[in-house]
Formats: sequence, structure tokens, C-alpha cells
Amino acid sequence: MLRLIGLAVSIGLADSMNPSTIAPGLYLAMGERPRAGLIQFTLGVFAVNLMGGAAIALGPGQALLAIVPKPSPTTRYILETVAGAAMLIAAAVVWRRRKSLARRELPSPSPQGKSGLLLGITIGAVELPTAFPYFAVIAAVVGSGFGPIPQLIALALYNLAFVLPLLVMIAILMIAPDRAAEILTRCRDWLQRRWPPLLSGLALIAGLFVLTLGITGLTGHQHGAVGRVSRKLRRSITP
Repeated sequence: MLRLIGLAVSIGLADSMNPSTIAPGLYLAMGERPRAGLIQFTLGVFAVNLMGGAAIALGPGQALLAIVPKPSPTTRYILETVAGAAMLIAAAVVWRRRKSLARRELPSPSPQGKSGLLLGITIGAVELPTAFPYFAVIAAVVGSGFGPIPQLIALALYNLAFVLPLLVMIAILMIAPDRAAEILTRCRDWLQRRWPPLLSGLALIAGLFVLTLGITGLTGHQHGAVGRVSRKLRRSITP
């Protein structure tokens, strides 16, 4: 279970530097009723992602497991290794394009006529079909062999890590309400210039962590298999 939690949280932290959620969060945090709007937005994003992931993992995912053999530990470790390698490739791509990405303006939300909750639900629903890192976590959850409750816990922890920047904004609004606008404006200006290298760095760290999980799992499993074979051979030749 700790392996699954580590994988979910690490990928969630790397995926949290998502301009599609951070930019609207900053907009709401500097608008009217910032605290309430941002809390509602965060809840909307969290709820849509969690419910969508749970629907996939506990619905089609379990149906698929019912018609195909349960993934072996070796298969799960290989998938972890592949996921880690894919994140390292993504980190390299973002780093290579960091200058062109930094020149792009952060997306501006269109909250007219929408509450923070509705805006969060809308953005979460639009982003979910293309959330490839989340799908990697869902695949790991489906193949983990754990029951529904541990699977939901892993998905919830991923989404908690995913909305961590929004939670930090909420904390700033609560701790320093008088200076929140100034602090968040500086954060937006900093992110405008630095989010591609930051995203690349987080993806690199998460990719190395997930890759290490997969490789150590493979080597440990193979070592254990060799040990079991050796013990069987010794028992077979012992008079």
C-alpha cells in the first residue's frame, strides 16, 4: 500500500503545477469574496477528479480485471518502471521547450456568471479526459489488487497533492488577508516566468521516484524468486 501511496502522491505533486487550475485559482484569490470563491473552486476540482477517477477504477477497471488475468507483481513493477521513464521523458520535453512555454500567458478564466464551485467543476470535467498522469495513477490503482477503500484512499491522496497549490493560496488568504493580493500577484508573476522549469523539475523528481519503485520492485521480486528456487533445489537434494 505504501508503494501505491508513494506513486500516487509523487505523480500528483508533479501534476499540481497545472496552469489550467493554478491560473483560475489565482484569479479567484484576487477577486471578490476570494476565500469563499477559491475554497469552492478547489472543492469542485477535487470532487470532479476524485469521482471521475473512482468511476473509472471501480467501474470499467474492475470489469476489465474480471475478464483478464490479474496482473502479476512483475507486470506491476514493469508498469511502474514505464510510468517513471515516461515522466522523465516528459520532464526533458518541458525543459527543452521551457523558453517558449514561459512566453505564453497563463490561461485567463472566464468566471462570468459562474460560482467558484461551478468553475472548478467545469475545469475539472474539461481537463479530466486529457489528464494522462492521472490515468497512470488510475491504472496502478486498478492493478494493485487492493480493495475499494485502499483504492479510493490512493486516488484521494493523488487529488489532494494535485490541489496543493490551491490549498496554499487558501492558507495565504487566511493567514495574511491584508497582504494576500500582493503576495499572490508576485506568485503569478513568478509562475509566469518559472512554471516550465518548475514543472520539469517536479516531473524529474517524481519520475526518478516512480522509476526507482519499479526497478527496486523488479530486482527484489527476481531476487526473491531466485531464493525460492534455490531453497527448493536444496530441499530436493538433501537426503
